[in-house]
Amino acid sequence: MTERPSVRARRNISSVALGVWHYVRRAPGTMIWLAILFATTAVAHSLSPEHLHVVLGNRSTNLHHLAEDPLRVLLLSALWIDGGLWVSYLFLYNIFHVPAERWLGTLRWLWVVAVAHVGATYISEGVLYMAIRDGVARPSAVNTLDVGVSYALAGVVGVLTYRIATPWRYVYLLGALGWYGLGFVGRITFTDIGHFTALLLGLACYPLTRANREVWDPVETLKSWFEHTGTSGQEQH
Repeated sequence: MTERPSVRARRNISSVALGVWHYVRRAPGTMIWLAILFATTAVAHSLSPEHLHVVLGNRSTNLHHLAEDPLRVLLLSALWIDGGLWVSYLFLYNIFHVPAERWLGTLRWLWVVAVAHVGATYISEGVLYMAIRDGVARPSAVNTLDVGVSYALAGVVGVLTYRIATPWRYVYLLGALGWYGLGFVGRITFTDIGHFTALLLGLACYPLTRANREVWDPVETLKSWFEHTGTSGQEQH
């Protein structure tokens, strides 16, 4: 008996929905974070540039706010995107945060995110403080706008080094060091220092990876994919 198109369509929709749910539930922290970023990005696009600057300024981890109310701004600054499209973060979070959370578990992944975000913020702002003290930067830099999720992302990029099998691990590490090291070519900003620091802090989170020593071999993954593709092609013939 031929299956009715409507029944087949419902079955396909149910299969897709189950697949999406299975994907989401394996990295709940990342998905909740993305949902919050989607909401705050929507709010940001609804505001005038002047109002948005005030909103982000109140959540900035600049020297002034770190001295007055550090816990509040450290949390809130990680819930807003400073420019850029949410879709680009959707892509980056699925490339880096999702595999990291699945590998480490939500709690250890959160530790990496916190260490990178908080540590890189304080170190980069500390460098800025010394630059102001020494007259290299203007005193008004204490109110510099500093929000976003890039330090946490850099930390996760760093810790994922230990997820990759050798020798590809070293290729990945050189690529990460090169990417974040580009900020040191030319005029260096405190944000460049923050990104590179966050990467190093992610690498320093190696002890958090010891509970799961399973590694991913990209070459073996490609071989398996090509073998599966070839087998599927032969079956269709």
